[in-house]
Amino acid sequence: MEKRKLGFWEIWNMSFGYLGIQMGFALQNANASRILQTFGADVHTLSWFWIIPPLMGLIVQPIIGHYSDRTWTRFGRRKPYFLAGSLLAALGLVFMPQAGALTALMPALWIGAGFLMIMDASFNIAMEPFRALVADILPSDQRTLGFSIQTVLIGIGAVIGSWLPYALVNWFGVPFEDVPGQIPYHVILSFIIGAIAIVVAILITVTTTKEYSPQEVAAFEAATAEAGAPVLEEEKHSILDIFSDFAKMPKTMRQLSWVQFFSWFGLFGMWVYATPAIAHHLYGTPLKEVAEFTKDENALYQKAGDWVGIIFGVYNLVSAIVAFFIPAIAKAIGRKKTHIIALIIGGFGLISVYFVPNPQWLILSMVGVGVAWASILATPYAILTGAIPPRKMGVYMGIFNFFIVIPQIVNALIGGPMVKYLYHGNAVYAIVLSGISFFIAALFVTRVKDIDEEVII
Repeated sequence: MEKRKLGFWEIWNMSFGYLGIQMGFALQNANASRILQTFGADVHTLSWFWIIPPLMGLIVQPIIGHYSDRTWTRFGRRKPYFLAGSLLAALGLVFMPQAGALTALMPALWIGAGFLMIMDASFNIAMEPFRALVADILPSDQRTLGFSIQTVLIGIGAVIGSWLPYALVNWFGVPFEDVPGQIPYHVILSFIIGAIAIVVAILITVTTTKEYSPQEVAAFEAATAEAGAPVLEEEKHSILDIFSDFAKMPKTMRQLSWVQFFSWFGLFGMWVYATPAIAHHLYGTPLKEVAEFTKDENALYQKAGDWVGIIFGVYNLVSAIVAFFIPAIAKAIGRKKTHIIALIIGGFGLISVYFVPNPQWLILSMVGVGVAWASILATPYAILTGAIPPRKMGVYMGIFNFFIVIPQIVNALIGGPMVKYLYHGNAVYAIVLSGISFFIAALFVTRVKDIDEEVII
C-alpha cells in the first residue's frame, strides 16, 4: 500500500496554518526585545527573558509529539493540536504588548514575560504536529516539496508579521507614538491582527485536510518494513518512553543534531540582539537602558525597531522565494551540498551587519540570511524523515526540536554576560558570532548520512 501523491494546492492547504503561526512568531521575534526593553529589561539581561521560548519548546514539543502520535479522533490525529495551540497563541499575542495596562497585578516586565511564555508554548503546540503531518501524509518523494512549501508559507507569514508594525504607520496612516516607557499603539494593533490571522489560517488547514486512519498508517508502516527502512516492533504508550526514544535515536538524527545546534545558536543571537545592535551601531542610540532614553533617543530606538521588522521580513521573503527552488537544487547537487552552501551564504550575511555603512544596506545582509533560513526550515527535516520509523514520526520530530531549543537556551544563558563583559554592551558582536556559528554548522553537514539519497543512488 502506498500513500497517494497530492497535488500542489492540497499540499499548500495542508500547511497553510503555518502561515498564521509564523505571522505571530515573526511579530514575537521582531518586537519582543523592544517590548521587554520598554518594560524595563536591559540589554545584558535581555537574553535571559528570551530563554522562555526555547524552554517551552524543549518541554512542549516532545510531549505534543508523543501524544499526537497516539491521538486518533474523528477530527484527526494532528489537527486537534493545531486548533488548541492557535487559540492559546492568539491569547498571548493580544495581551503581551498590553502588559503595561495590568501593572496593578505585578510589574509590566514580568506580566509581559508571562504572556511571552504562554504565547510561545502555544506556538509549539501548534507547530510541532505540522512537521509530522507532512511525513504522515506525503510519500517519501514528495516530502522535500512538502517541507519547501511549508517554508514558502512560513516566509509569507513571517514577512507579513515582520512588516506589519512599519506598514501600519507608513502605509496605512496609524499614528506613530514615541512615548518613553509605553508600547506604541501600532505595535499593539499589529499583535491583535496577528492573533486573528493565526486562528483563521489554522481553520483553513483543519477544514481542508484529511488525515490517514490508524489502519492506513499501519499498512504504510508494513510496506516500509518490506522496503528495509526502520520500523518499530511494537507500540509503546508511556510518556516516559520519550527518554528511551531519545537514547535510541537514529544515527542520521545524531549527526544532524550538531548542524541544528550551531544553526539555531546563530539564529537566536540574531533574533535577540538585532534591535539593540542595529539601534546602537547604525542609529547611534547610547549604550544604556531604554527606560533612560530621552524622547529623541527613544524615537530613534523605535524607528530602529520598526526597521528590524522590515529587514526580518526581507529574509523571510527571500526564504519564501528560495524555498521554491530548493527541491530542484537538492535534486541536482544533493541535499547536503544544498544546505552547506545555504549556511555559508547566511553566515556571510550576518557578519556583514558589522560592516554595512547605513541601515538600508542591511537588506542585502538579510538576503544572505534568507537563503540560509529557507534551507534550515526544509533540508534537515527532509533528510531526517528518511531515518525515522513512521509510527514514531511525531515524537522524533519533537525530540529533534531538542537540537533547536538547547542551543537557544545555551545562547540565552551566556549571551547576556558575553555582551556585557566581552563586548562591553555593543550587541553587534553577538550578530557576528551568529555568522560564525553558521559556518560551523556547514562543516558539520559534511558528516551527515542522508539515507534517502543513498537509497536512490
